Amino acid sequence: MARFRYRAYDEKGNVIEREVVYPSQEVLLSELQSQGIYVVELEVLEEEEKKKEEKPSFSFRRRVSDRDISIFCRQLGTMVQAGVPLVEALNVIAEQMPDRRLSEASQEVARMISEGMSVSAAMRKFPHVFPELVVNLMLVGEETGKIDVALLKASEYYEKMATIKGKIKSASFYPTFVVIVAVTIVSGILYFLVPTFAQIYSSLGGELPLPTQMLIAASNALRNNLPLILIFLIGSALVFRYLYTTNYGFRRSVHAFMLRIPKMGSLFQKSAMAQFARTMATLFSSGVALERSFEISKQVVGNTIIKEALEAAGKGVVEGQPMYRALEKTGVFPKLVVAMVRVGEDTGKLDQMLETIARFYEDEVDRTVDGLIKLIEPMLIVFIGGAVGLILIALYMPIFKLGELIK
Repeated sequence: MARFRYRAYDEKGNVIEREVVYPSQEVLLSELQSQGIYVVELEVLEEEEKKKEEKPSFSFRRRVSDRDISIFCRQLGTMVQAGVPLVEALNVIAEQMPDRRLSEASQEVARMISEGMSVSAAMRKFPHVFPELVVNLMLVGEETGKIDVALLKASEYYEKMATIKGKIKSASFYPTFVVIVAVTIVSGILYFLVPTFAQIYSSLGGELPLPTQMLIAASNALRNNLPLILIFLIGSALVFRYLYTTNYGFRRSVHAFMLRIPKMGSLFQKSAMAQFARTMATLFSSGVALERSFEISKQVVGNTIIKEALEAAGKGVVEGQPMYRALEKTGVFPKLVVAMVRVGEDTGKLDQMLETIARFYEDEVDRTVDGLIKLIEPMLIVFIGGAVGLILIALYMPIFKLGELIK
């Protein structure tokens, strides 16, 4: 991806000066020409997005949540639709937004617009606040004179994305929480309760049953090495986070493993398909070029395997292949997606078909999450009950043989 600054004239003779990000100079010129815009000056500013993708930095800084972006776009779109000047609307929203970064960025964007900068160019200055999709929809809104429509469409999109991600989190949060509670209970029994029984049994002088001996050994190991265990766990988490953030091969392996996890892998794939289709439908129906829509979609899906497939499909589309054929060649996209995209291209209703795919997979995510929770809940109960039960049996076995132990 490269950033360009161009000066051009439209069919009415109006002067247009903008900064944009496009895959290449050829794609940019082709799209402008198709819109009846004639470029008289074009300058390449920088090519840093690709470098950022290849060499990601290790950082704990997080982006603004999809829910906050949705609220921001909806409020701003509603105010602009009601006739409130854009600068004034941004300043009003900046005072109301709970996210400090979004509030400060809104104020800066308002200031830049008042100084003559376009909305999309101003938002592009804050990549950790305003996503690329919002910037491109704003660019389309500026060109069509329908900024309010672009903002409301962005709001609807991020509301859908927040719902999908929320479903994924709910599916993973419950088992994670239960496992953490189970580990805490078991650790507490080993650390506090078992040593008391060990002292009682040691005073008896007899030989303890093997399960009890193993339980006492585990308790001693935990008590004697607790600081080292905690350091190891925290260190492992930090190393994993560092490798996941900075090492592409490691991140790719993790994502490939996630897609192969029974039940959960299907959920991750359906979620990625929903995000892909929703993003493509939103951008394509707004007038964003198909090649550019692919570029933004691959940033949204999250999974590296599917991201690589989208990148390959995008190159195929640029080379002149039908979209369905480019998706099919990757071997990653389900046959249903390929078939519906083909129907959309044949009928000239690709945006509607992409919308249908998005709704279908969003419903599939809902059903899959509900099914997983119903499946995991009894399994976790059995797991916790079994673990605690085995510990208690091992702990009380010597009492059943109390006569043999006393010497």
